[in-house]
Amino acid sequence: MALAAFGVVAVLLATAVLRGAEAKVCTNTFPASGSASHTERAAAQLRAAESEDAALRLPGLVDHGHGHEQHLIPTDESAWMALMPRRLLAGGAGGNGAPPREAFDWLMLYRKLRGGGDGAIDGPAAAAAGPFLSEASLHDVRLQPGTVYWQAQQTNLEYLLLLDADRLVWSFRTQAGLPATGTPYGGWEGPSVELRGHFVGHYLTAAAKMWASTHNDTLRTKMSSVIDTLYDCQKKMGMGYLSAFPTEFFDRAEALTTVWAPYYTIHKIMQGLLDQYTVAGSSKALEMVVGMADYFSGRVKNVIQKYSIERHWASLNEETGGMNDVLYQLYAITNDLKHLTLAHLFDKPCFLGLLAVQADSISGFHSNTHIPVVIGAQMRYEVTGDVLYKQIASSFMDMINSSHSYATGGTSAGEFWYDPKRLAATLSTENEESCTTYNMLKVSRNLFRWTKEISYADYYERALINGVLSIQRGTDPGVMIYMLPQAPGRSKAVGYHGWGTLYDSFWCCYGTGIESFSKLGDSIYFEEKGHAPALNIIQYIPSTFNWKTAGLTVTQQLESLSSSDPYLRVSLSVSAKGQSATLNVRIPTWTSANGTKATLTGKDLGLVTPGTLLSISKQWNSDEHLSLQFPISLRTEAIKDDRPQYASLQAILFGPFVLAGLSSGDWDAKASSAVSDWITAVPSSYNSQLMTFTQESNGKTFVLSSSNGSLTMQERPSIDGTDTAVHATFRVHSQDSTSQQGTYNAALKGTPVQIEPFDLPGTVITNNLTFSAQKSSASFFDIVPGLDGKPNSVSLELGTKSGCFMVSGADYSAGTKIQVSCKSSLQSIGGIFEQAASFVQATPLRQYHPISFVAKGVRRNFLLEPLYSLRDEFYTVYFNLVA
Repeated sequence: MALAAFGVVAVLLATAVLRGAEAKVCTNTFPASGSASHTERAAAQLRAAESEDAALRLPGLVDHGHGHEQHLIPTDESAWMALMPRRLLAGGAGGNGAPPREAFDWLMLYRKLRGGGDGAIDGPAAAAAGPFLSEASLHDVRLQPGTVYWQAQQTNLEYLLLLDADRLVWSFRTQAGLPATGTPYGGWEGPSVELRGHFVGHYLTAAAKMWASTHNDTLRTKMSSVIDTLYDCQKKMGMGYLSAFPTEFFDRAEALTTVWAPYYTIHKIMQGLLDQYTVAGSSKALEMVVGMADYFSGRVKNVIQKYSIERHWASLNEETGGMNDVLYQLYAITNDLKHLTLAHLFDKPCFLGLLAVQADSISGFHSNTHIPVVIGAQMRYEVTGDVLYKQIASSFMDMINSSHSYATGGTSAGEFWYDPKRLAATLSTENEESCTTYNMLKVSRNLFRWTKEISYADYYERALINGVLSIQRGTDPGVMIYMLPQAPGRSKAVGYHGWGTLYDSFWCCYGTGIESFSKLGDSIYFEEKGHAPALNIIQYIPSTFNWKTAGLTVTQQLESLSSSDPYLRVSLSVSAKGQSATLNVRIPTWTSANGTKATLTGKDLGLVTPGTLLSISKQWNSDEHLSLQFPISLRTEAIKDDRPQYASLQAILFGPFVLAGLSSGDWDAKASSAVSDWITAVPSSYNSQLMTFTQESNGKTFVLSSSNGSLTMQERPSIDGTDTAVHATFRVHSQDSTSQQGTYNAALKGTPVQIEPFDLPGTVITNNLTFSAQKSSASFFDIVPGLDGKPNSVSLELGTKSGCFMVSGADYSAGTKIQVSCKSSLQSIGGIFEQAASFVQATPLRQYHPISFVAKGVRRNFLLEPLYSLRDEFYTVYFNLVA
């Protein structure tokens, strides 16, 4: 079949014929006139809010005439023909009484949109594609307590429970003319911000999936309250419309005047309601989303009839989220063809057309405007069977992976795509918008469900570990990031946005963030339905799955992973009573055949090949165990940049984990042919050698700190995970460091030790208070009982000069420099000298992560830790490898 016969290209060509002009060029690109990133728009609107009383600009409910008109019900082609623009009908009939040529073109366009080819007018829509793998219900998957994923889930649950239902729906009530209690939230949910209401849609999705994942009753009550309020708001408005902003926003969108992405917000609300129905069982939510679809069917019909379909396409050159996606999902539930047709009308032909011809022409496009459109195209394939949209999704994924993604699996710089294979120039604090990672995971997940190709599951693992787990600030509920910096010497805490706040951010990435941590169990297990049940286990996340179809319970456990024992060990146990079923388990491509083992209840299963699914079909008995062992090795991965001068710019990975080097900007590493020659594991015993030295002054606690080549006293940080904590932690060890196993105090007193800053492995403090990689007699200190005579204090005496000590100012502010002073040259007045020379050996503010390495650098060594584990620390992802 000619390419032009496929749906998306037909849309491009048919609309061009109807207009008598060239196909429309996509906007919402950079630097197209009038377009801007979410970041820029939010800044502009918040500035406006600061200069004007927001209360005076609260929108009222205005009926713009779209409420009770006849809605599009395309049960046959005659309904579609009724949408034909009036200007095309005005020309009269064609020759010999035939309809005008434009009517034929319009009819062909509809047939292509429906995927119905040139079939009969009343023919059915194309059959759905499939069968595909089915995701395991979140109701049946439970994460293992105490693990990284479980903790991330619980931190998110805590945040969802902190959010107040009345504050969430404040702007919805106000818009509907209902009394609103309390005060609205701020940030992007503020009552003067045009995107208000988007986070509430995300909340509905996140709450539904979190409730399914935990069955927390308090959360169920809270989300039901939000649904009830939104239901009342929609009924009060009486036309199916539901939003926190007025319908006038859509008037502006249809007139192609400036407005901030109203369909983007509507998608979030519709998707949230649909998830409340499909995941949480709310029939009220389904009624609401159907009402919204009916309302927007009427709006789109009016635009097409009054102007042209191209005017409608032009109005989509703003961020519309996944309107096509949610409408295809709705059609799969209702089987109402008006939902299918409306979904077609939210496909973005000017973008999907480029992908249909497999052209890498996405440079300059706003990334998160267009990834959801691809997800919608995937759903179009699922419900219509049109293979073009399968090809679009797979070529798009290949395009991103080959030319536009970082080592983390993430994509975008400053919210946009730039030239393919030119990523070296994009490294900054504003890389990898979190929303894009959330959406790329959906793309890869769908592709795996269709194909069972391991590369898609591997991608999902990499992006989940490095791109999703990285955006939470440890166990701080409601503290997430917008961007994931990739440039040398950057920090998640320092950038245009930095860390968000619980109640005054509500960025787009907060919405996708709360969703991501609510559904961590949704891509571990996939079922193959049929008379012989099969289960695909594609992510190694400690969890239990109640496999109801097969009558089995599958429990997945992982041994703790560390850099000194480079094997991922997985145990899968099956509880059953003689049930027959097939288990397919992923063998990751990052492992090697040499050392990979699989045993079933002690029996070796033979050769296991990376990049495949290991399939085991049998009658399962209770407490059978499948044990897997995957070697994990270090490797480097070049940045996606084909210019020779950037060939040395590479990231370091340990299996699926991206390792970041603690650094304020250095990135020259001394590489050699074998990675093991210049990167070595940090022994777990080193944690027992870490300590922090503190002093009390004026009621405050200060810590000895090593930063920028000098030693100072800094105020002890009040929270964990800070860069100050890194600089206030030292590895204190004797020459025979392997003999130290334990205490912070007595064991080291009277012992010559070397003091190594935590983030400068191999570098020690000298008696001159400088830093050196050369070990000599001048790099030793004696830890002696504190000169102040207190039982828990110590003093640091120079190994080369008895009676001389490391001292602070005793009465100082943060930043006071450490000096060397000697008892013989300084008269002590009131014990000030003794106080300044005495420290308390405190529990270290920082510990080595179990996955920690040391990489040799040109000027210094780097401590490598998983990117996801970092919080405020400054780090480098890409290193310049110098031979």
